[in-house]
Amino acid sequence: MNILLTGASGFTGRMFASMAQRSGHAIVPVRADLTDAAALEAEIGQYLVDAVVHLAGISFVGHGDETAFYSVNVVGTMNLLSALSALPLVPSCVLLASSANIYGNCAAYPIVESQTVAPANHYAMSKATMEKVAHLYAGRLPIVIVRPFNYTGPGQAPQFLIPKLVDHFKREASSVELGNLHVEREFNDVRMVCNAYFALLEKGQPGEVYNVCTGNSYTLISVVEALQSLTGHRIETKDNPEFVREGEVHKLCGDPSKLRAVVGIQEKYTILQTLRWMLETP
Repeated sequence: MNILLTGASGFTGRMFASMAQRSGHAIVPVRADLTDAAALEAEIGQYLVDAVVHLAGISFVGHGDETAFYSVNVVGTMNLLSALSALPLVPSCVLLASSANIYGNCAAYPIVESQTVAPANHYAMSKATMEKVAHLYAGRLPIVIVRPFNYTGPGQAPQFLIPKLVDHFKREASSVELGNLHVEREFNDVRMVCNAYFALLEKGQPGEVYNVCTGNSYTLISVVEALQSLTGHRIETKDNPEFVREGEVHKLCGDPSKLRAVVGIQEKYTILQTLRWMLETP
């Protein structure tokens, strides 16, 4: 397949491109700024591609410029879909990466795709709005929306929690400052996420939304304990109230049943395998 890829230079994009090329697919990275509609349409008009994977966006919840969430994640996606709609031959699948953050704090777990969304921050709100915008193009494009739960791996930016912890253990730091130690998340492997995206390009149903998750969640305390067991290094965890976000989502754990029904059980990586991979990668 020739796959048009936005966000090719980002954490997930680099892994997705590498895995795609090893499998014999060709990656066409989008170079234009998503917020520049004219430049984006001009670039995309040059390509003939089989599928599209849209990973570009602002993904760090604590990003300082709240308006950027909407200009990039919402308007940028609208510009992309408009440019794709103008192609004489539309791709067979347009996969859009949303986020499990749009669910907010739920009363029941694991979270299914039919759960009413309740965004608790601007990042989540921008992704929920992006999904609404995508519905406007459903008649023109075969759109599949994915809601990945938290995932990690080597190369993820250090402001994210797991890379931050791994870095502290690599340096054998004496302490680390964290926010709420009792928040619970899935911390899946980026390779599992990319494998799910590949499968959904071929088997995902247009108009459908899929959780990309395993249903396994962990507290930050348990992650610290896992890193201690892998390295033999003990570290003091210090609470820093500045790291506790307003509207903090306390738990995010998804139901993978819908994903598995379509693409089968994806290759699994345990959290210990992922953390070991991160510790061993320079």
